Amino acid sequence: MKNLIFTFILCVSMTHIHSQSYEGKGDSKVNIGSDFYGYGYGIKATYDYGLGDVFSIGAGSSFYLNNDENDFYLYFRSNVHLGILLDLPQQFDIYPGVELGYLSRSDIGLSAYLGLKYYFSDKIGIFAEIGTIGAFGLSVNL
Repeated sequence: MKNLIFTFILCVSMTHIHSQSYEGKGDSKVNIGSDFYGYGYGIKATYDYGLGDVFSIGAGSSFYLNNDENDFYLYFRSNVHLGILLDLPQQFDIYPGVELGYLSRSDIGLSAYLGLKYYFSDKIGIFAEIGTIGAFGLSVNL
């Protein structure tokens, strides 16, 4: 039993040492989760691509299920990753960001948020974003 516990702790420790929430230029991530306020309640999917040490761009879509119309929001997004600047552990990242796009109601959508990511391993993590929108879910490092 002691060997099993030791092996588990060793594996978890090694996973935390090597996981990175943002790797800079060329970093590629997919986020899938739930929008829980802003334009409505629904499902969110985004893709982010690292352009430099602290800056990424991407695109996304949200489908809102809280009314009869089932609205959608298609947008471009950009983030500034502060984890490196704030000297956070590699598995954490804090990022302010904005989204600009098209709402199905023929409106222009604009959102600002502060996000947080935590990676459990090299590939899998969680994210949460709060601001004019709110979202949480799973983040996958490609």
